[in-house]
Amino acid sequence: QVQLVESGGGLVQAGGSLRLSCAASGRTFSRFGMAWFRQAPGQERRLVSAISWSDSTYYADSVKGRFTISRDNAKSTVYLQMNSLKPEDTAVYYCAATRASGIPGRLYDYDYWGQGTQVTVSS
Repeated sequence: QVQLVESGGGLVQAGGSLRLSCAASGRTFSRFGMAWFRQAPGQERRLVSAISWSDSTYYADSVKGRFTISRDNAKSTVYLQMNSLKPEDTAVYYCAATRASGIPGRLYDYDYWGQGTQVTVSS
């Protein structure tokens, strides 16, 4: 069993930055692919960024050049650095872990989920 705990969300003005963290329990963190999804009110949960166990990365077009995902296996933590934030980035951000290889994009490919952290970007 893996538990994921997100932190770092909050309220920020447009153009500002936030760094989300997701701390994982368990000893096999390095074997998991990790991802950040987000869900805005009335919308589906969508993949924002992901990093495989081999450090391959993926970014949704809407965040390319603004967000950076990274992982620290020694700390069992994955990060999402979010710069140049826009009001449309407002959502609940969820951390997820998968045993699958590569970078799956579907929600059901992910085995574990965090509780989510709210990010609100004001205009």
